[in-house]
Amino acid sequence: MAPAPGGAGQEPPSAMYYMVLMGLMMAVFYMLLIRPQRRREQERRTLIDNIKTGDRVMFSGGIIGTVANVKEKTFTIRIAEKVKIEVSRGAVSHVLDKGEAPPDPAQP
Repeated sequence: MAPAPGGAGQEPPSAMYYMVLMGLMMAVFYMLLIRPQRRREQERRTLIDNIKTGDRVMFSGGIIGTVANVKEKTFTIRIAEKVKIEVSRGAVSHVLDKGEAPPDPAQP
């Protein structure tokens, strides 16, 4: 005997099923990827906005110095006696406490 045409009475899932499934996948994607990234970026912005003169900072290139002047888009950093550089605010990766060692680069 040959099987009945149409797959033995099973109906294909409706378009609404696929829409709900797609919505759930997007929600999971948002919760696992987008939301944590936004939170980290907000924390970074807060860190940079709270930097003041006298703070010890480390830059993404590994330079460590003390903030000598805070400007709107840049910082003037003293890296040695009588040596100052001007760097973009976005280059700051960490704010260090007095005497604190820089973080280990192997750890995120």
